[in-house]
Amino acid sequence: MGSLDYPMFIATTAAAGERAGCLVGFATQASIDPPRFLVCISDKNRTHRVLEAGAEAMVVHVVPRDAGHLVELFGGETGDDEDKFERCAWTKGPGGIPVLDDCPSWFAGRIVDRLPLGDHIAHVLDPFDGRAGYDGPAFPFSRAKRVEPGHEA
Repeated sequence: MGSLDYPMFIATTAAAGERAGCLVGFATQASIDPPRFLVCISDKNRTHRVLEAGAEAMVVHVVPRDAGHLVELFGGETGDDEDKFERCAWTKGPGGIPVLDDCPSWFAGRIVDRLPLGDHIAHVLDPFDGRAGYDGPAFPFSRAKRVEPGHEA
């Protein structure tokens, strides 16, 4: 599986007065009718804890090929030590969830189910808003493998 090269995403969320975000390597469309998208979040990072604190939705960003700075920030730093959003441009999106300015393609999805899958929790999303502002190649997993995780693996 480690040789598969798929696009990287960044998921952001907000709950209980906190915001969080992380690099996502495991995500896919899961249904056409109804539309569903599956996003797996590590159970070791802060984004997981904010999601568990009552988040009802998340924003999934397609990371453009030239946005390595965001991959380093959201994959190589932990929100336990610093506010990642102070180091990047973002705006409030649906439900106050951060939308990253350097990721012009994104969608918001309501969390309709959560499933434990080993060291990740799968979040089944019902997309309800979004923007398709980027049609170039996405940042590939093969390049993201070089990022040292911000939390223990």
